[in-house]
Amino acid sequence: MLERVKASLPSLAPAEQRVGKLVLGDPRAFANLPISVLADRAHVSKPTVVRFCRSMGYDGLSDFKLKLAGSVNEGVPFIHRSVDADDKTGDVMVKVIDNTVAAFLKYRNDAITGAIEKAVITLAETHTTGRRIEFYGAGNSGIVAQDAQHKFFRLGLNTIAYSDGHMQVMSASMLGAGDCVVIISNSGRTRDLMDACDIARKNGVTTIVITTSGSPLASAGNIHLAADHPEGFDKYSPMVSRLMHLMIVDILATCVALRIGGSKLQPMLQGMKNNLRSKRYA
Repeated sequence: MLERVKASLPSLAPAEQRVGKLVLGDPRAFANLPISVLADRAHVSKPTVVRFCRSMGYDGLSDFKLKLAGSVNEGVPFIHRSVDADDKTGDVMVKVIDNTVAAFLKYRNDAITGAIEKAVITLAETHTTGRRIEFYGAGNSGIVAQDAQHKFFRLGLNTIAYSDGHMQVMSASMLGAGDCVVIISNSGRTRDLMDACDIARKNGVTTIVITTSGSPLASAGNIHLAADHPEGFDKYSPMVSRLMHLMIVDILATCVALRIGGSKLQPMLQGMKNNLRSKRYA
């Protein structure tokens, strides 16, 4: 909702722009203040406040404030953005799915394909050179690192994943030019991951970081794949961030597989599938 207001500002009349800037400046206060106070703070008339809400596609001020309150309400702080304590199961399901879909669509529109292309080229080159790819993550991101290792080793790449900070530092110390480290972090502020990234870079390793923009880790890596989302990194149970990281890993793995080529991968993958048949019930 706030993205819509921000994007619509240039097309609004000057008076309505002032109302929009008031919304963006403090959306929570806007949702709770009476129209008289809103009009005074924006230096506009009360009808202008209502016109702004209708310009945004809402029925009026009440409808706009209701939707605004829902979009900025943090709800239960350690579960998920906008989930409320009295939500029914169906409400929680819809909100979790909607938040995830919204984050994915925003990533699709904002992603810098040039950075992804650089990461893909770097990862794919290790298939030819036989060099090593290592995936690092801590906590929840450590699970994503394990998933990434699982996807890439099936492509015939020399990969491993570490979620222990000591192992990350030791392994990064033994890598060299031509190797690649992929570091995954929601906050981009984990000390162990920063240490491993610095060591790897000093050894000439190409470091790819999947983390939020503006974080220390984002500027520490050679290639930054931004994973920006509205979910705070201090959440006890991150949801959108984990799914976004998994999606980025899927994009990288798919692009690398295409670069390697089906003629090389298909026989290997088919053989792997055949060997796994005995592990399943008929």
